[in-house]
Amino acid sequence: MEGEDFYGAAYKGSKQFNQQQVPTANATGFTAAADDYAERGIDLNEELIRNKPATFFFRMKGDAMQEAGIFEGDILIVDRSLKIANGKVIVAILNGELLVRRFHKNFSSAFLIPENKRYKPINLGEFTDFSVWGVVTFIIHKV
Repeated sequence: MEGEDFYGAAYKGSKQFNQQQVPTANATGFTAAADDYAERGIDLNEELIRNKPATFFFRMKGDAMQEAGIFEGDILIVDRSLKIANGKVIVAILNGELLVRRFHKNFSSAFLIPENKRYKPINLGEFTDFSVWGVVTFIIHKV
């Protein structure tokens, strides 16, 4: 046995390879045929978040936006860096209360429009304590 060299696997579990390099690491055995066609996984942070420091997650409470497909318990991804625009779904603070509504502005006034016939539109001209907290960019909905 003296004088014989032992050749082991190049990958010894040292975590020196990242996920993309592991299939091409010099390990013993055959690689799977599908490794040549492997694609990078989907990263939800890359897909759903444009401005990380200004993005927040909220859980929807209430049914005011159900006709827009936003239901109780859904997760709203809200970007505070975006400017509001007519027709966007926003998170607003009205008299200290957080509301999720669609923003609508015409020539003379602005409104928060619910997407449920049980609720009435809110004319923002009637309130002095109003601010936009952020714009809803995505909704995560359980099926």
